[in-house]
This record gives sequence, structure tokens and C-alpha cells, in this order.
Amino acid sequence: MKPPARTHRAPNGVAAPPEPPATPTPKGFPCVALVLQGGGALGAYQGGVYEAMVAANVVPNWVAGISIGAINAAIIAGNPLETRVAKLRGFWEQITKRPIANWTGQMFGFGSLKPGNVAHGLLDKLGAMEALVGGSPGFFEPRFPPPWALPPGSAGATSYYDTGKLKATLESFVDFDRINAKEMRLSVGAVNVRTGNFIYFDTQTDKIRAEHIMASGALPPGFPAVEIDGEYYWDGGLVSNTPLQWIVDADKRQDTLAFQVDLWSARGRLPRDLPEVTVREKEIQFSSRTRATTDQLKQMQKIRAALSLLLGKVPDAVRASDEGKMLAEFADRKVYNIVQLIYRSQAYEGDSKDYNFSRRSMSEHWLAGQDDAQRALKHGEIFEQPPGDEHFQAFDFVHQHHAHPEPTPTEESAQP
Repeated sequence: MKPPARTHRAPNGVAAPPEPPATPTPKGFPCVALVLQGGGALGAYQGGVYEAMVAANVVPNWVAGISIGAINAAIIAGNPLETRVAKLRGFWEQITKRPIANWTGQMFGFGSLKPGNVAHGLLDKLGAMEALVGGSPGFFEPRFPPPWALPPGSAGATSYYDTGKLKATLESFVDFDRINAKEMRLSVGAVNVRTGNFIYFDTQTDKIRAEHIMASGALPPGFPAVEIDGEYYWDGGLVSNTPLQWIVDADKRQDTLAFQVDLWSARGRLPRDLPEVTVREKEIQFSSRTRATTDQLKQMQKIRAALSLLLGKVPDAVRASDEGKMLAEFADRKVYNIVQLIYRSQAYEGDSKDYNFSRRSMSEHWLAGQDDAQRALKHGEIFEQPPGDEHFQAFDFVHQHHAHPEPTPTEESAQP
């Protein structure tokens, strides 16, 4: 496999659109899926991942997302290939126009602070505080009067922020006619507020509008539920923060190469104070047990393989029966390669990292995603069929790269 195409750095620190590769990268999988988890401001990491994929000519034909992952997924599916990276970057630049945090970051050395720097952590908190107080341009803004000052049942009484401007923002960055033309399959997850049922809005069955994307990211009590055809929906992350299972349980199973981009790592160190407790709580809550899901899929593939072998040994009459046909359908021996790309938080990032919508933080997350994806895409084995009868492979090159002994409090405090 050829290395990713070279990219150029823009003045703001975000990589400019890559030059198209001269030759396509062989994949050998009919389904190439991009699976995008929720995580608020951390979602810029997914933009960097997608940019690296485009540079390597690894282009998904199915993108599925939840919460901020649904927004990124809609921008990808709702634009032609040649403008997707630029549209993604444009969206993230739009929602990170935070004058105080951005000006302060430049004043203290934009992008020059090193992990562990106390000032870096303080700038992150400033960016998060500005978002709490002033919202995010074109995304959400504080309600006035606040919800506790409004009567129950009135508009605005159930959320701290108004996301009305997000609809116009989405429509300016996403061509929903293109999405519904089904050039690329799009799936976004949400939760029915009334029934509590988890649901996917999918271009295979639904006509996707901006409201479907907003519903997937309507995390209470910050954001209001979104009405779709008489029902109200909240953020799909309340039930599951990753759409991997939806990809695996597709109505028509295919040999699949899936890039799962998680914004919360299930792995982490033991907290030492209350802020670190809050961070670990979020990481555990929203990591959606990625490895448990892949372990379950691996076990299921073993069962399918065993059942397929067993059906080959039974009489034709048994295979022709209704029960035999049902088992044969379950035992189809499709293969899966799952490439896990998981954002690893820096030491200076606190519990506000998912709502720190500053430009500096966005740039750092974007570049981290780009670097991690470039590293993973250099491994040609991700494009190869699983060996033997397993029919399943999972890769986590980022974890292997970052694997090192956990620093002691003394070592960490000594960082510049």
C-alpha cells in the first residue's frame, strides 16, 4: 500500500485539502464504513481522520454517526468527494469562532504550548467557559429567559440552550438532496423521548432532513428534543454512543472494512481528584464499550463459521427446511476488519474538553485525528481478508503507539 498523499498546512494550523492520489488504494471490501462516535467539541478529531482517509484514497461508501458524529457524517455524505474536507473544516471553523478564547490563545502563543503546561489547561477552561456562557456560533446559544423562569410545557423550559440556528448551519454545509440520492449510505442514531426506544434514521428507509441530524445530537438537558413527524427525539448517545452494531447487523451483510472513530477512550488511569473523577465518568459512560462490542462480534463470527461447517455435514433435506434456511442465512460467512481510532486525551484536558469550542483546541484535535489515521493507514494488513476461519480482525495501532507505563504524579508534574 502506498503512503498517504502529502498535505499542506494552512496558517491556522489545520491541514488544507490533500492533493488527490495518483492511483487508488486497493481495498477488496464491498462495504467500507466510517463509524463516528459522539463527543461534542472532540468531534474535530473525526475531521482529521477523514482528511487522512481521503488523502490515502480510502473513501467510505457508508457513514454512520451519533451526536457530533452524525453532524460530521451528514457533511461527508452531503457533499461531493472533492469538497468534503473543505466543508468539514468550514463547519468546524464556523462553530469555533470564539473571540475571547481565540484572542487569548493567540496572545499567549497560539499552538505553541506543550502538553502538561498549566497555561494550556487554563486556556482550555477559558474556551469551555466562553461556550457555557455564550454558546457556539451557528450551533447553540443560551436561552433567555433561562428554562427555570419559564412555565412547564412552554418552548424552552426543557433545555439550557437553543439550537435553532443549527438547522440553517447544517443546510449551508450539507446538500440533503445529495444525501437522499443515496450516493453514500448515511445512518444516524437517536432516542425516542416518549418510548425510550433507540432508532436509526437511514437513507435506506428514510428521507433525511436537517431535523434528523439535529435529533441525533440533542443531548439533554443542554439541548432540546427535536420533533420529527409528531415524535420527539434526543441524542442517541443516551443509549449507545457508537453505531458499530448497526453496521454489523445490517439487513444485507457484506464483507466490511470499518473505521471506528471514538472520541472517548475506555482506558484511563485511576482519578486523583474530583475533576479527574468527572473526566473518567464521561469516558466510561460514552466510550460505549468499543472493545466489548468487537469482542462480541469476534465471538459471533466464530459461531457463524462453526454453524456454516456444521450445515455442510447435514442432509440436504435438513438444509432445505425452513429451519435450515434460517440457520443458513445466519451462518453466512462474511468477513469484518475493524480499525479502531480512539482519541487519547492530553494531560491538560479536563472535564470540559467536550464543550471547549476554541479554535486552538479544534486545531489540535483535528491534527491528532489526521496523525492517528495516517499511522493506521500505513498498515497494509487492514485491507487484507482475515486469515483462517476467524473472518474477523480488529486493529488498534493508536493504542499500540501510545502504550507506555502510566506516569507517576511526580513525572507528570515535572512536564513543562
